[in-house]
Amino acid sequence: MKRIQTPGPCRVFLFWLCLVLPLSGWAQDFGWTPGLQRAYADLMKLRVADARQQLARENPHNGLTIWLADYADMITLLISDDERGYDRKSKLQEQRLEQLETLDQKSPWLRMTQAEVRLHGAFVKLKFGQEVSACWDIIKACKLLAENAREFPNFLPTFKALGVLHVLIGSVPDNYTWVTRIIGLRGDVKQGLAELDRARQDPIFRIETELITLLVHAYVLKFSETDEKQLGQLVAQNPDNLLLHFFGATIHMKNGQGDKALAFLKNRPTGSAYLPMPIIDNILGDIYLQKGNETEAITHYGQFLRTFRGQNFLKDAHYKLFLSYWLSGKPNTALPYLRHVMDVGRTVTESDKAAQKFAEAHTQKGLTPGQTVLMQARLATDGGFTDRALTVLKPWSETQFPTLPDRAEFQYRLGRIHQRRNTPDLSVGPFLRAIFLTDSADAQLSFGATAALQLGYIYEKKRQIPVARQFFKKALSYKKHEYKNSIDNKARAALNQMGD
Repeated sequence: MKRIQTPGPCRVFLFWLCLVLPLSGWAQDFGWTPGLQRAYADLMKLRVADARQQLARENPHNGLTIWLADYADMITLLISDDERGYDRKSKLQEQRLEQLETLDQKSPWLRMTQAEVRLHGAFVKLKFGQEVSACWDIIKACKLLAENAREFPNFLPTFKALGVLHVLIGSVPDNYTWVTRIIGLRGDVKQGLAELDRARQDPIFRIETELITLLVHAYVLKFSETDEKQLGQLVAQNPDNLLLHFFGATIHMKNGQGDKALAFLKNRPTGSAYLPMPIIDNILGDIYLQKGNETEAITHYGQFLRTFRGQNFLKDAHYKLFLSYWLSGKPNTALPYLRHVMDVGRTVTESDKAAQKFAEAHTQKGLTPGQTVLMQARLATDGGFTDRALTVLKPWSETQFPTLPDRAEFQYRLGRIHQRRNTPDLSVGPFLRAIFLTDSADAQLSFGATAALQLGYIYEKKRQIPVARQFFKKALSYKKHEYKNSIDNKARAALNQMGD
């Protein structure tokens, strides 16, 4: 009888290797390794150089390595605004998509990474004004993610990006919904929020998903006190995360909480390990301008212009320098900055478009005394410095403003001040008056739409849903004004949540 041999050490090792290799990142087309998780965590902190060094040590054929390398490029381009890097990124995107196409067709990671690479490309294209090409990438990404959700309904990472897309689709204004139907995109706000909640259960993507959810509430829906508390906890729990401090500051800025934004930026992590962010100086300039500290604002806007190498936000920075000098009583120094708005940068971002429009209207004479007062009130209110805003407006009444647009703005600013001071009943009258004056004006003013939107929020909070619905629809009814896209998105999202 043949003797049974006990496997020697070499055979045991080979047997173990055969079992383990298929589970490792080097043999799999898709697979997390400790190094890839570190690289992803570093990217989320904006420690991009560290992430790239780690990715260089990973298997280049692992789909997650390809995806994270693309993630690193997107983050760098969005922050640096480097046009030459954009050309390089466009070529790399196609190469990476081709690489991913050759990988495991049965893996739930395949469509997810393909979709996110397309979304990375779309975000960068939008940054550089390539809207049509970006839209096609978004459409393809949405369809890939929807297909992945059907094929692998329990694969949580799919729902991180899919949830955002469904929120955005659900908040598309009425006059554009026919487009989403034609190209086959379906989704609503409630569905998107539920999907983001599912994605948050994945431990690797938890922080990113929580941040995305907060951004959705801040920029598309309504940012609540609960959201604010969650934001504070998220930043406090991650003191070395520059991305969280940055977006936390922008969210507070968006919600008129300048002092809280300033605290986040003052406490942000710094050092050579982090990606340089000149845009932070631009934001700091905005905060100090809102506070009425024009000297400090001028310092930060100047630092931004010295260090930033892109073409976006240049018009905005020069416009804000004009305001800083004008409001500090230096009109001769101010006006050249306003004229320079016409010569620099591009008009892709909403802030640059607004700066260009303002410069075209005021280059020769600057602001009238009444417009100067309204600007001071607007800046102070936007930053949440409502005591200052009320002090500025107190000596003025509607009749002191000679033009209908200025009268409408006066009423709107007064309404916003009271709303920000948590005395919404005092804001209803001024908002209604702003709507009346806007409707009476033969001009494309935004104050009627913005006042109607805020009245919708006020009555929604009072749980007077029919009245809230009426004002959200009123906000949508204005055909042309400079903030139509953002106002319509918010009004449509609010109506969507109400079941309309």
